[in-house]
Amino acid sequence: METSNNFLKQIIEKDLASKKYSSIVTRFPPEPNGYLHLGHAKAICLNFGLAKEFHGRCHLRFDDTNPETEEVEYVESIQNDVKWLGFDWKEHLYFASDYFEQIYQWAIELIKQDKAYVCSLSEEQLREFRGNFTTPGKDSPYRGRTVEENLKLLEQMKNGEFEEGAHVLRAKIDMKSPNMNMRDPLMYRIRKVHHHRTGNKWCIYPMYDFAHPLSDAIEGITHSICTLEFQDHRPFYDWCIENCPVPAHPHQYEFARMNMTYLVMSKRKLLQLVKEKYVDGWDDPRMPTISGIRRRGYTPESIHAFTDRIGVAKAESLIEYDILEACIRDDLDVRAHRAMAVLDPIKVVIENLAADLKEELESTVHPKKPELGKRKFYFTKELFIDASDFKETPEADFFRLSPGKEVRLRNAFVIKCNEVIKDSSGKIIELHCTYLPETKAGKPTADGRKIKGIVHWVSATECIEAEVRVYGRLFSVSNPDDTVEGKDFKSNLNPDSLQIIKKAKLEPSLQSATLENKYQFERVGYFCLDSKDSKPEALVFNMTVGLSSGH
Repeated sequence: METSNNFLKQIIEKDLASKKYSSIVTRFPPEPNGYLHLGHAKAICLNFGLAKEFHGRCHLRFDDTNPETEEVEYVESIQNDVKWLGFDWKEHLYFASDYFEQIYQWAIELIKQDKAYVCSLSEEQLREFRGNFTTPGKDSPYRGRTVEENLKLLEQMKNGEFEEGAHVLRAKIDMKSPNMNMRDPLMYRIRKVHHHRTGNKWCIYPMYDFAHPLSDAIEGITHSICTLEFQDHRPFYDWCIENCPVPAHPHQYEFARMNMTYLVMSKRKLLQLVKEKYVDGWDDPRMPTISGIRRRGYTPESIHAFTDRIGVAKAESLIEYDILEACIRDDLDVRAHRAMAVLDPIKVVIENLAADLKEELESTVHPKKPELGKRKFYFTKELFIDASDFKETPEADFFRLSPGKEVRLRNAFVIKCNEVIKDSSGKIIELHCTYLPETKAGKPTADGRKIKGIVHWVSATECIEAEVRVYGRLFSVSNPDDTVEGKDFKSNLNPDSLQIIKKAKLEPSLQSATLENKYQFERVGYFCLDSKDSKPEALVFNMTVGLSSGH
């Protein structure tokens, strides 16, 4: 096998070559407390991708140890996201709550070995006794409780005999450790909260740092891959594995989490945007959630290409948003059906065309995919072009339509602007033009003149109307957390991140647009039908990305 430059692949290659493992088992372990975002997409592609490449398996395991923030809605959305990315956990769907009884029994074992104790310090006292990076911690006055006393208290905690915050279970390690995570970390806390799977059976719940290594061990995970912020937690991960009678000994490896410009990647902050209605839910197409980018028209293939392009690193870095946009452009250029749409229409009247004449024209659905066939549209006396394609007093390098000048209508004829009609306020309402019949579908003018400008258009009488939502970046600055004093990240929201065009004019072929297909509105950008609001009788299109960067 060829040696890889991905350090995780190198580790796995070495472990398989040395026969340390006969096959690998990875896992993707989200907490069901929100919708997944692009950072999770990278972790999904990494864990499932490694398992697939090395003919192992990957588990989907929900870390449901905090019932206060977890919901079935999140469990379902996460499963949908993993499937959408093209991965299948098969029968290997697990929940940390599946192991609550086993984890509790191992906690009892640790007490019996005098490696865990029930501590009755308040939350504030716990923080005070823990010390900080320059001050060592102090032993809890409850650290010397007997094994019998600790066993009894833990059982009473489990039976709901104490209020929340009265006691916690802690590992007995070293309060003077330079690693704060080893200063007698918490293993259990009292939470009298209904759990979405276990109901009211439990009054105590294991901490993530205690449940996670033990869940990995129960499932026989070989390579427990997580982000860099868990590096300092690894000694406790190993301590749990070494001190409990577990069936397997997984190892934790860390890679750099994904941070991107113009986005926030914190579930807490994303939840804030949803709850305070800055966005239209978790699947708002401006959100960096997987459900949001799916609704915006991103494809699984583009996300795979993106994660491949940014790679797997050991050091933190900031990924440019432009890279994500480049990946979706590359993918959509190959797959998107072509069509014409005018978002900001200005009427054009063809003076030398009879009012009842309707000339049928056609073009390819995709220039490089003849198998997709042709699409039809009509040249009529009244047309629409985009207002940005006309200037009454143009600059020298403006090659679109202006008074006395000619322009080619895409896939149709050359037209010349003869007269500009304005209303009483001076606003342009119509352009009166003539067309050159001999120039149909790209043919030259009779005298061989070269026409530089090409504009898109639709017939005013043979078009359909639709709502078009043009999305920009959610934040107006590269680093949304860079704020002035007294302000938070929300002060950097982009006020122009959504423009709604109620009556855009579209070519008739788009009446049969489907959710499965993507579309390039020629000279405008890439679009898709909105999966939530679009109906056959009232189409809604979302802009995925502009044709070039900066849109």
